[in-house]
Amino acid sequence: MVTNIAIGTGRRKTAVARVFLREGSGKIVVNGKDVKEYFPTDEEVRLVHQPLLVTSNDSKFDILINVQGGGLNGQAAACLHGISRALTQVDPNCRTALKANGYLTRDSRMVERKKYGQRGARRRFQFSKR
Repeated sequence: MVTNIAIGTGRRKTAVARVFLREGSGKIVVNGKDVKEYFPTDEEVRLVHQPLLVTSNDSKFDILINVQGGGLNGQAAACLHGISRALTQVDPNCRTALKANGYLTRDSRMVERKKYGQRGARRRFQFSKR
């Protein structure tokens, strides 16, 4: 039985990532797949690894992530946020380094909802005087 050391929830746009930190060798699993297999671009993989590199914990923990909603970029940012939160639970001294890089801040920008009587969130229907 493998026990979780820490659990962190990361969010970005409509993506939500549940992160489980375990003792291990630095393996990251996202939705049952390896992180390099799940995220197609190196930029997204680098984004997920970022909080581990900043706190120099890249080979201390195995990370299991369940992520849903949003697109791949939002999911990668949600994973980053979740890993950062979980790392602060394990070692409160990591907080300063993570906060300085902005990894503990939840990016709350979301798509504005469509309003009735309009074509979109802010775009109006074309006005006709006659």
